Amino acid sequence: MLVRDAMSTVVLTIGPAHTLRQAAALMSARRVGAALVHDPDAGGIGILTERDILNSVALGQDPDTERTHAHTTNDVVFAAPTWTLEEAAAAMAHGGFRHLVVLDREEAVGIVSVRDIIRCWAPLRQPAPAL
Repeated sequence: MLVRDAMSTVVLTIGPAHTLRQAAALMSARRVGAALVHDPDAGGIGILTERDILNSVALGQDPDTERTHAHTTNDVVFAAPTWTLEEAAAAMAHGGFRHLVVLDREEAVGIVSVRDIIRCWAPLRQPAPAL
């Protein structure tokens, strides 16, 4: 199975001036664990994840004043839609992260997460009956 078969194609994109609370609210509403951060002044894209927001809160930072640009990973690792899920999982394991931005011809076309890969690999089973 390929990355294009597992990735989320509806990608949340936010700006660098959003507060972490605004980003968290948008991520929660979309039920996603990561958002692309597009900064037209800096060029390129970054990624903001749930973990970035949690780390900020754990440090006692105010999510109403902290801006996404200060917590965005700009050294993004990209995947191609033609990668196998094994290649994507290996890149995530090697890099210690849970999301890959999927590029096709230099355009972000999706995000693939560990959850997406597990969903494809794990057989769908009915829950065991209650005793």
